[in-house]
Amino acid sequence: MTVQDQDLFTQNRVEEFRPLADRMRPRKLAAFIGQGHIIGSGKPLQVAIEEDRLHSMILWGPPGTGKTTLAGMIAEHSGAQFLSLSAVLSGVKEIRAAVEKAKLSQQQQRPTVLFIDEVHRFNKSQQDAFLPHVEDGTVVFIGATTENPSFELNNALLSRARTYVLKALTKSEIEKIILQALEDASNGLGVRQLRIEKQALALLAEAADGDARRALNLLEIAADLSDSKQIGTATVEEVASGTLRRFDKGGEAFYDQISALHKSVRGSSPDASLYWLARMIDGGCDPLYVARRVVRMASEDIGNADPRALQLAINAWDVQQRLGSPEGELAIAQAVVYMACAPKSNAVYMAWKSALADAKSSGSLEVPLALRNAPTKLMKSLDYGKAYRYAHDEPHAYAAGESYMPEELQGCHYYDPVDRGMEIKIAEKLAFLRKLDQEAGEE
Repeated sequence: MTVQDQDLFTQNRVEEFRPLADRMRPRKLAAFIGQGHIIGSGKPLQVAIEEDRLHSMILWGPPGTGKTTLAGMIAEHSGAQFLSLSAVLSGVKEIRAAVEKAKLSQQQQRPTVLFIDEVHRFNKSQQDAFLPHVEDGTVVFIGATTENPSFELNNALLSRARTYVLKALTKSEIEKIILQALEDASNGLGVRQLRIEKQALALLAEAADGDARRALNLLEIAADLSDSKQIGTATVEEVASGTLRRFDKGGEAFYDQISALHKSVRGSSPDASLYWLARMIDGGCDPLYVARRVVRMASEDIGNADPRALQLAINAWDVQQRLGSPEGELAIAQAVVYMACAPKSNAVYMAWKSALADAKSSGSLEVPLALRNAPTKLMKSLDYGKAYRYAHDEPHAYAAGESYMPEELQGCHYYDPVDRGMEIKIAEKLAFLRKLDQEAGEE
């Protein structure tokens, strides 16, 4: 891929072949719709652009929110050379070529904006390749990413660039973009004098899911399919069928949504739990992944307060494997609702973490002789199993006063049942056994 000095808004392409979304890129900040929190009047990026204070930045946000357009506007407003690379198609070779071009421009007293689309796809060495040139001012770096920069970008790069968070466009903002495209005779569909039904407009904006590019792509298809000057609801429904909400397995949206589902179950909100489950399934998440996470929730957040939750979660997983969609998804929904309504306890989860920490930190402690198995004469001669008290032969089937921990961990305590659900009974039982231990120690 060669690096070219690009004018994002007047690229030399045959107009009829340019997608509507490309033709409708706003050319001036005043025409830019959305992101008022960073480019509204008096906002930091707006002020920086107006005062021509170029600086390196990361534009982080969902697809179709204006990252590429904004980068081009910044370069054009400052009179800078605009070099664009895609991290999907480029490597160190292309970065070096861009830097050489920037150095030539620098000699002519013209700054260079180096725009890297999907910068999160660059590996560490590729990111390091342009760090010195950002540092010495050869290029003003603008990176666009849909992923959390904290996880995907080097700290060295993050420290040299300010991060601006772009938000998904609202439905009203999307509707404005659609109407703008229908009215614009120069770059949009204005020459066709099309109109769109109010309900069709709302449906199209909803299907866009905050993505202006998707909205304009769907509009262009709907316009081509319309037999009249009116874009109707039926046409939009046909075009929008099958569109998915934002969801990217392995991306931040994926982890945010599973986190929201887990926290909604933990927070005893069946409605929110169902919503986030529906969002994930609707977005294309593998239901078996969700089923596996639901089993985890049953153990971590409900535990012995209601042991039936774990069985119900496993059953839902089994149904999904046996029947597939949509029957399996209904079983997962049933499990999620039950778990959201169930009494909550993380007592086993916390006890397990504590026991695991001791196991890792205390070394290979010896098993007490009384607890060792003694299948041979030699082992018996070494007192393996000696003095072991068989619980079933004891009153209450409990060997009061006996300890089963390594000597070095005598007295360690991990599990504290909560006063909810089944753990109320468990706590009562443990209190009774500890009383027997105390009485045995006094004898």
